[in-house]
Amino acid sequence: MSSSTTTAAEPGADQTGPRPQTLLLMLFGDFVLDRDVCVFSGSLIDALGRLGVSEHATRSTLTRMVNRGLLRRQRDGRRMYFGLTPRSVELLHDGQHRIWEMGAVNDRWDGTWTLLCFSLPDAWHRERHGLRSQLAWAGFGPLQGGLWIAPGHVDVGGIVGGLGAEAQVRVFRSRADELTDVDRMVRDAYDLDGLAARYEEFLARWGDGGRVPADPIAARLSLVAEWLRAIRRDPRLPVRHLPPDWPAVRAQKVFRDLDLALNPPARALAATLLDTRPDKDAGPR
Repeated sequence: MSSSTTTAAEPGADQTGPRPQTLLLMLFGDFVLDRDVCVFSGSLIDALGRLGVSEHATRSTLTRMVNRGLLRRQRDGRRMYFGLTPRSVELLHDGQHRIWEMGAVNDRWDGTWTLLCFSLPDAWHRERHGLRSQLAWAGFGPLQGGLWIAPGHVDVGGIVGGLGAEAQVRVFRSRADELTDVDRMVRDAYDLDGLAARYEEFLARWGDGGRVPADPIAARLSLVAEWLRAIRRDPRLPVRHLPPDWPAVRAQKVFRDLDLALNPPARALAATLLDTRPDKDAGPR
């Protein structure tokens, strides 16, 4: 379906829209993942051409994705085919979970919070920056000083372990006391205006009055890529502690309704457009 992996600006990408790498990952996630096949480069060029991406941009993006371990090449005669790697399979499955299982609306919150506090040595500038970035990605917001908070149970072992910061980090699970104004706490720890703006942008593009591309593959890939961009840094805060008429609720309904309408024609077209071959490196399931 999709992946959270994106890169810096790429040639041929409309900087207001999804980048070629993101679109290619959307395409592989939608039509290739778990099928044990590779796709002809010409098919990928045709597919992205439907979204206005040039042949040169697609070819150079494919090369970069191979170099980054996201795709691998498989030759069949004179034709070059591209298949997924274990790394990209993991990323795409994570994207599926984020989009289809977790969703953007946290209306089943159990009232618990994960609290994380850290104190890193002054010389650990790089580690401090890395920890803050990964905490924000995992849904944490800074409450005060070195104390960060996230709704629900968040497993932070991989974050702190990867940075070698286990000895400098303390993690707690808790519930807010009745004296705590949770609504205000959420406003203090998170940029609610920035979060809402991304959903409002999605609604302006895809909601009532928006222009959906006539080509079903172009429409579906754009839809999923732009939805992922809207939700990828959303900490999924409890909806009960968010402002009334939180735009993620409306945006998620628009996304799912459009996906339901676009999925069948996009898959039918992909079946005729994508030239595939069995993945020679695919192992038994």
